[in-house]
Amino acid sequence: MKMAEKIVLAYSGGLDTSVAITWLKENYGFDVIAVAVSLGGGEDMVEAIERARRNGAIEAYGIDAAVEFVDEYLSRAIKANALYEDKYPLATALGRPLIVKHLVEQAAASQAVAVAHGCTGKGNDQVRFDVGIKTLAPDLKIVAPIREWKMSREEEIDYAADHNIEIKVDKAKVYSIDANIWGCAIEGGNLEDPWNEPNEDIYMMTASVDSAPAEPSYAEIAFAGGLPVALDGRALPLHDLVLALNEIAGRNGVGRLDMIENRLVGIKSREVYEAPAALALITAHRALEDLTLEREVARYKRQAEQKYAELVYNGQWFSPLRTALDAFFDSVQANVNGDVRLRFHKGTLAVAGRRSPESLYQYELATYDKADAFDHDAAAGFIQLWGLPLTEWAKRHKEQS
Repeated sequence: MKMAEKIVLAYSGGLDTSVAITWLKENYGFDVIAVAVSLGGGEDMVEAIERARRNGAIEAYGIDAAVEFVDEYLSRAIKANALYEDKYPLATALGRPLIVKHLVEQAAASQAVAVAHGCTGKGNDQVRFDVGIKTLAPDLKIVAPIREWKMSREEEIDYAADHNIEIKVDKAKVYSIDANIWGCAIEGGNLEDPWNEPNEDIYMMTASVDSAPAEPSYAEIAFAGGLPVALDGRALPLHDLVLALNEIAGRNGVGRLDMIENRLVGIKSREVYEAPAALALITAHRALEDLTLEREVARYKRQAEQKYAELVYNGQWFSPLRTALDAFFDSVQANVNGDVRLRFHKGTLAVAGRRSPESLYQYELATYDKADAFDHDAAAGFIQLWGLPLTEWAKRHKEQS
């Protein structure tokens, strides 16, 4: 008797991937290996894996990759100040290539011929999974059940009931939520109308402005080589520092985003995000770069940051350009050392202070008091030469008019 081929399924424990186990067996004849990769989103991995086995997976694995995610992916995002469309810190987008990496490794270890994921046909994640898999393992087949079955959420729930699939959702659940240590993405339900204000009960990581403390909180973040290394004078691994800032910023109502986002597939989408630590760290890192990077480097870096965010968002993490940009960012971070003090209060985030031993800010040049060392006499000649092209153009324009 011929052995069934194996497929590795990116398994979240949610409705789509729970149904996919049976659907892949029924429609393709695969033996399904479920792989759940935790990136610090607080999910119950043990329960989810046991449920995958009960639902028919021949093998099920839970991988805690939160520290790897922080050290290998989020550290790069911080150096790059990675914000898609200058807003979204890319929590979901940054996590997908790491999940792909583990799926491909498990496929090789299990001698699987294919990988499956639970992405829809009009989202960004399908691109991130497909392109990532094709880049790391071009010979693997890719199956995307939701792109094929075209069942509604209600139909999926009915399918689960008909096939005795154990699920933890019902037809009343209206939001799609993806969470990891860097942030939470929320969509669906009444959020699909951009006019609707988000309901308070959708938020998992941040307090409301009304319930946030009346008094502000402060946090002092120390950076070395462009990365945060200490919080309020205490050295911390980056993973622990992110967790601590999620708590500080979150309880002060800082970290919420509500944006109309341009998806890679060409549609506009209303997305609500929570990213307390991500926004805090990128704000602090930018403030320190303002102090320590030479002007032209800083300006060029902002252009490169936008391209970097687009590459991550568009599923091109494993591209040579992303690797090259990381090398550029690394090269300009050597002097990004120092401290930034942040102020959190009732949903607001502000830089309260910054200092660095590599600071390019010179008091004697900036001050207007008696310590002023700026050469004012040089200004007139500088302005004359700087404005010379416009002056000559204006003369000629006046002569011709």
